Amino acid sequence: MTRLDCSVVNCTYNKDNSCCKDNIHVGGRDAKVTDQTCCDSFRERKYDGTRNADDIPSKPTEVSCDATTCSYNQSCKCHADQIQVAGSNACKCGETECATFRCGCK
Repeated sequence: MTRLDCSVVNCTYNKDNSCCKDNIHVGGRDAKVTDQTCCDSFRERKYDGTRNADDIPSKPTEVSCDATTCSYNQSCKCHADQIQVAGSNACKCGETECATFRCGCK
């Protein structure tokens, strides 16, 4: 499991720059750079006043990952000790990225 820090404040799962979802999925098959990855688990926060007060940031978090070119990816699971998901003003998953992505391609 991976420690997950998240700056995507527009995500419904984000609380205090941490993720309240116990598992996420990173997309980006064949990615060569970070902006070719994304957090497929992103869901835009709707500011309608409702919020589950029991949401507690989950650390560590299980991270499944399609970015098979990433050096931290082993059998479609992230094995980095810590990752950063970025995209502070994101309104859709394509505006997020795994900032920890490191291309293991040659």
